[in-house]
Amino acid sequence: MTVGIRTEALRKVFTSPPPVGGGRGPRGRLGASTARSAYEVVALDDLTLEVRAGEIFGLLGPNGAGKSTTVGILTTRVKPTAGRAWIGQFNVWERRVDVKRLIGVVPQRPNLDFALTAREVLTFHGAYFGLAAAERNARADELLERFKLSDRANQLLFGFSGGMMQRLSIARAMMHDPSLLFLDEPSAGLDPQTRLLLSDMVRDYNARGKTILLTTHNMEEADTLCHRIAIVDHGRVIAVGSPQELKQSIPGGFLVQLHFDRVPEALIARLQRLPGVTEARARPDSQVDLYADRGGPLIPAIVSAATVSGAAIRDVHIAEPSLENLFLHHTGRSLRE
Repeated sequence: MTVGIRTEALRKVFTSPPPVGGGRGPRGRLGASTARSAYEVVALDDLTLEVRAGEIFGLLGPNGAGKSTTVGILTTRVKPTAGRAWIGQFNVWERRVDVKRLIGVVPQRPNLDFALTAREVLTFHGAYFGLAAAERNARADELLERFKLSDRANQLLFGFSGGMMQRLSIARAMMHDPSLLFLDEPSAGLDPQTRLLLSDMVRDYNARGKTILLTTHNMEEADTLCHRIAIVDHGRVIAVGSPQELKQSIPGGFLVQLHFDRVPEALIARLQRLPGVTEARARPDSQVDLYADRGGPLIPAIVSAATVSGAAIRDVHIAEPSLENLFLHHTGRSLRE
């Protein structure tokens, strides 16, 4: 069975502070004198999405945007403050058992049992989902081979690299052959070779008709792997569409980032009138962002406009159409922040 996802006005407000030593939350470190009841962080704010059955869908955004909270709600781990969500025909919080049978989950940080061997991690998971002994053993052998872990199958996880544990985590999530696979930051901290292997595994699984939702702040990963993407920030959807559609939606496409010694008002007006410029936006610290239909060929005209306005250029950066540019256009800040 192929299933999709639908959310309707999801909202999640955390009212408990992070654990002691947990570091900074989305709004900074909680002071010792702050009352517990006064703590409030809005992680999701009216988030509405639809993931089509059989597609690879990406949630792209910076840390703290609400990506992992969304996955937590959809996998029944986090209860929403308001709104509803469905996996296939099942309401997530009304039919949690049914939902869990349909999904496989790879968390942001591996949560494997170090007291088990790699094979036991898989076979125990298969038993949990009711697979017969012969079926789960055969399935474990197949996945260990596919994820290049056969030579470590009977070893405890002590000494496994981060990449090996991530591969085993994905293999475990696939053991009961779920219709929908959740991958929360699957390539974080992995070497390029392992990232390529994981991308191939995701594509192969999707080719079997499976739906995949992954969260990431890696723009290249989202661009090359996902059929469609939702860019989120502060718990809201900024834009949604295919990578190509999103990049084409940027005014002008190219982003020319300029740093001047000063920015007179007349300079912004002159830059805005340059041929091919669709928008000139002043930023703090004497910086200006130009959205234009070209990059390098525009530089002589920019220099001329700056000279006439009595300003000097300190730095220039040209970026071709990208998801990063789209995020910058909507928020004024980088996806990596």
